[in-house]
Amino acid sequence: MTLSLREREHFLAEPHIGALSVTERPDRAPLTVPIWYHYTPGGELWVRTGPDSRKARAMRSAGRFSLMVQRTEPTVRYVSVEGPVTRTAPDSRQLSWAMAERYLPQDKVAEFVAYEQTQLGEHIALYMQPEHWVSADLGAF
Repeated sequence: MTLSLREREHFLAEPHIGALSVTERPDRAPLTVPIWYHYTPGGELWVRTGPDSRKARAMRSAGRFSLMVQRTEPTVRYVSVEGPVTRTAPDSRQLSWAMAERYLPQDKVAEFVAYEQTQLGEHIALYMQPEHWVSADLGAF
């Protein structure tokens, strides 16, 4: 069963691990990598990555990317979105914190943000406006 707009937006807003796909080269299949993401219904989806990472370079070059999220319980459900990169922004402690608190227990967020800032290097935020959606809830199996 295809999800309604409200259902798919609320599902995408949950903290799933996304599978980001972006065309890197015309002679290869899309680069597909797991990634944390942030989405608010009706708004832009955003991800953070190193400014010179393969995925950042590919997203800037292609000008668009897709992201798929799924679950298997209580029902098999997925949402896939695709759209243009609407903007790129410098990273900040606030963006790092917002992303970390979405995925980690509250008592681990500060430690992770400190680790990320000292060990993982510079990041940027890339924003996408979902244009095309594919979604379904296949029920319980």
